[in-house]
Amino acid sequence: MPKVFAINGSPRPEGNTADMLGTVLEVCARAGFETELYQAGGREVRGCRDCGGCGKHKGRCAIDDWMNEVYQKMMEADVILLGAPTYFSDLTPELKAVIDRCGFVSRSDGMSLSRKVGAGVSAVRRAGGIHTLDSISHFFLINDMIVPGSSYWNMSIALRKGDYKQDKEGVATMKRLGENIVWLVGKLRG
Repeated sequence: MPKVFAINGSPRPEGNTADMLGTVLEVCARAGFETELYQAGGREVRGCRDCGGCGKHKGRCAIDDWMNEVYQKMMEADVILLGAPTYFSDLTPELKAVIDRCGFVSRSDGMSLSRKVGAGVSAVRRAGGIHTLDSISHFFLINDMIVPGSSYWNMSIALRKGDYKQDKEGVATMKRLGENIVWLVGKLRG
């Protein structure tokens, strides 16, 4: 059974970003995928120290915290889904730390995320969401991953709690992203 591992980079575990990720996960679950949503936002986080420890401890970051659990779950997944609200035209520090640290661990571990499917979503008040999605996509692309699209950019105009559910186009975009993930994984599995 294919597995989707989603990371909510928002400090709000029940906010718009979580709802967006939830929509994609629901579509995947209906297709028989195993799904998991991990709450990274709001956790104490340390950025990459450029210590080179991941090169010595293959498959692990030298900083012994929750990030190693996240990386292990990425390794077990077929699909990695990252979500963040847009903060000053970029992603949250928690998700940036996931990208930097898990990215370096993957590269030091023989490009271990290669050919997994990766997609990002972002809640945005008005603007800046494209940059947030671009930051997320760079993680997937530099790790040799496959990135599906949707019917529009993977974002929702959503500031206050519940705004995403009122954004019909945003909801439709998340549903289509889920459908495209299911389709792509089916093609890759042959």
